[in-house]
Amino acid sequence: MEFTEQQLSQWLADFFWPLVRIAAMLMAAPIFNIRQIPIRFRMLMAVLITVLVQPVLPPSPLVEVFSTDALLILVQQIAIGAALGFLMQMAFNALIFGGQVMAYSMGLGFANMMDPANGVQVPVVAQFWLILAMLAFLMMNGHLVLIGAIVDTFVVLPIAADGLTRAGLWELLGWASRMFAAGLVMAMPVIVSLLLINVGMGVVSRAAPQLNIFAIGFPITLMMGFVLIWITLPQVIANFAGLVGETFERSAVVLRAG
Repeated sequence: MEFTEQQLSQWLADFFWPLVRIAAMLMAAPIFNIRQIPIRFRMLMAVLITVLVQPVLPPSPLVEVFSTDALLILVQQIAIGAALGFLMQMAFNALIFGGQVMAYSMGLGFANMMDPANGVQVPVVAQFWLILAMLAFLMMNGHLVLIGAIVDTFVVLPIAADGLTRAGLWELLGWASRMFAAGLVMAMPVIVSLLLINVGMGVVSRAAPQLNIFAIGFPITLMMGFVLIWITLPQVIANFAGLVGETFERSAVVLRAG
């Protein structure tokens, strides 16, 4: 059995370009990009996914390896994969932002711990929400939906030198502002309740000046903060699930805009 150079080049292109896009998504997407997962494991996962989905993908363009078209295609594949992972990362960052606002409201802003996903110090409340979000994401099979979404991008945006354009990038940047709004919506019940509690303690301190409000204010605020987190837990998880679904819908808009 003999193979021509053109056939070998076509097989290599059909495998390499999807591999780049899938690997870029795995490097940027939440859960897949945490530091506890070695890079070699992520690359092996990208290779296995590419091997499984490559037979159903459309043929890749055959271009010279050291050419401008090849460089443009490479940049486009990295941009598309990273854009999808970045959109999903924003959903998790919205929850982290909401947890930080809750922590500062209840007086736990000084209690920080290492975030395994980003490698930075975040309040313990934000870390608590992040762990719950990861568990909820896995229970919803979000990781499988994310892999299915990156495979669908090869139909919406076939491998070519022109893919994600300026309009798609503006859609992507516009979605980043949604993170702050979603985080505030999740934290707003706790913030308003703690504000009312602080107003009540202020009234008590005015009515009874001899009462040391600073000695009892922090324990009350801390205790009520934990109670409010427990009460609002189902609603926050439901809001996060809705945000994840909205993120997948927005990713389709971003890719179509590209």
